[in-house]
Amino acid sequence: MTLLTTAALSASRIKDIADFEGIRENQLIGYGLVVGLNGTGDGLRNAPFTKQSLQAMLERLGVNTRDVDLNTNTVAAVMVTANLPPFSTQGTRIDVSVSALGNAASLQGGTLLVTPLVGADGEVYAIAQGSVAIGGFSAQADAASVVRGVPTAGRIANGGLVEREVEFKLASLTTLRLALRNPDLTTSRRIALSINELIGMPTAEPLDPGTVRIDLPREYDGNIVDLLTDIEQLIVEPDLAARVVIDENSGIIVMGQDVKVSMVAVAQGNLTVTIAETPEVSQPLPFANGQTTIVPRSEIFVNDDPDAKLAIVPEAVTLKQLVDGLNALGIGPRDMISILQAIKASGALQAEIEVL
Repeated sequence: MTLLTTAALSASRIKDIADFEGIRENQLIGYGLVVGLNGTGDGLRNAPFTKQSLQAMLERLGVNTRDVDLNTNTVAAVMVTANLPPFSTQGTRIDVSVSALGNAASLQGGTLLVTPLVGADGEVYAIAQGSVAIGGFSAQADAASVVRGVPTAGRIANGGLVEREVEFKLASLTTLRLALRNPDLTTSRRIALSINELIGMPTAEPLDPGTVRIDLPREYDGNIVDLLTDIEQLIVEPDLAARVVIDENSGIIVMGQDVKVSMVAVAQGNLTVTIAETPEVSQPLPFANGQTTIVPRSEIFVNDDPDAKLAIVPEAVTLKQLVDGLNALGIGPRDMISILQAIKASGALQAEIEVL
């Protein structure tokens, strides 16, 4: 499959192509136990960490199980992850994801017990608890089993409760930085010019392809939210380098509009070699003291496409003309990948090729 991307109507809001530094999510992680499973939990003999966690939890609740041989399969050890949104206050609810850590077969019907969620600094920022909802299921009988989706991972909607806030005082900032999601010198300069036109003075400056610094004017002291709202709604046309992205596994080719090709000749010939094996069994005559053997029979067919032609691609051809011309030769996506790589090797393709 070949996809064409055009920039005719590619103008975007600054909000969609850049982020304000400091206004971002933070990732949280925790380790907990899911209980109430219908025999699909971890085997405590094969998952010692689950057994240790279960014993530690019961001891905190006043139950001594150190000398008891636990043999339950209704408990599963899980990893709990979540994203802490920016400016989340105490008591805010967030969604959490739950993934099995041991050999549990399914988390269906389970309940996550209170699990602290920590950030990269080791501090607890939220706690999670609730019933796990999974997107798959598994069913097993004596001679067959059915598994659909991933029953060992699920989510708890609003299952996390924020306990600690991330300190970030936006109103006290005098300088802001915009981080481009796709760094580009031209795009960063266009963003700075657009912001300066909005404010009416040179306050924005592109520092590098991925960063634009904004010195906040004094008249916006204490009113920075209104300024950022106006800035993120500005329309800017992002600029991208000419690039061809190829996924050889799936045969997908994505080419930008600025891809240009110098004059080059392209020939594509389909040479197909087919080998058919039809072994035959040779049976000896009665009373001949012979042995039954397999006699190989091979047939080789060679098909060389006589209609393959040499095509001339003119100089400064557009992307659409290039693709239409290659398609007119009857070239499939996988052959087109090889042709594009060969054109690049010849120096006629004025674009960068990125192979996934």
